[in-house]
Amino acid sequence: MKAIKMFLIVVILWFANLEAQTFFAPDPFAHTFSIVAYDPATGDIGVAVQSHWFSVGTSVTWGEAGAGVIATQSFVNVSFGVKGLELLKQGLSPQEVVDKLISEDEGRDFRQLAVLDVKGRVAAYTGKSCIQPAGHITGNGYSVQANLMINDKIWPAMSEAFEKSTGPLAERMMTALEAAQKAGGDIRGKQSAAMLVFRGKSTGKIWEDKLVDLRVDDSPNPLKELRRLLKVHRAYEHMNNGDLAVEKKQMKKAMDEYSTAMKMFPDNLEIKYWTAVALANNGEFDKALPMFKDIFKKDKNWKDLTPRLIPSGLLTVDEEKLKLIMK
Repeated sequence: MKAIKMFLIVVILWFANLEAQTFFAPDPFAHTFSIVAYDPATGDIGVAVQSHWFSVGTSVTWGEAGAGVIATQSFVNVSFGVKGLELLKQGLSPQEVVDKLISEDEGRDFRQLAVLDVKGRVAAYTGKSCIQPAGHITGNGYSVQANLMINDKIWPAMSEAFEKSTGPLAERMMTALEAAQKAGGDIRGKQSAAMLVFRGKSTGKIWEDKLVDLRVDDSPNPLKELRRLLKVHRAYEHMNNGDLAVEKKQMKKAMDEYSTAMKMFPDNLEIKYWTAVALANNGEFDKALPMFKDIFKKDKNWKDLTPRLIPSGLLTVDEEKLKLIMK
């Protein structure tokens, strides 16, 4: 209750202060916990966040391959995202970026900011007027930061969880967010979450450089939903890899990828359907046929779709086999 009263007092004082209103009025109240991080094994960079604020990912998380990632929060100065990435591309270090952005901001005392570049260098700032408990920890290739928390254990829990974690960067950041929530999280509760992961080195193809882009804008349990979406994302990565393998006539690889996706989400009809198509095209019709039948029983629209694949060359079975599928 003391923290909530403090929050209300700060808001009232800000509205009463005309000078403060000049920088406060357009800024969202994204009090939150977040992480920016670097994967030395792949060079990937990422940022992830949870907050009791609607659509936190639209204001807090920023990133670009070849530049870095940024988390701007507390009484958010959204421009820090765009300006910070531009400064990183100009060659400034994360510390220089933080120093420049903060020094030029009249609302600096209410800001919280973390910047990480493609070399894994990191810098962070917590303004003295951020609603307590608030703070940050910078480590080797990461920074965790939080404000308006239920206690002061949140960002240390994130730091410890991230340092002990293994695996892909997205899953490691997910573990850090879950540790924050387990330690108590935002005193107001939870509403939204987001995660971005980019290649550290840009390929020049924006659509290939963003590896993960997930958002939960409004949910009673955003981290649980974000974890689920990340799992779906991984399953569809395997499906996409399978499709690429099919294009290259690497059918064994394709079936391995499809099989992995199927194991992750055995009840997903989309994944099951295209796996069946791949099996049929690969001459494994006896395996494909019962899968088609099971899919059609659950949703007849997939049956209606199937003959349409023939003219496009996406299903390459002969007329007799097609009749068996449609029977």
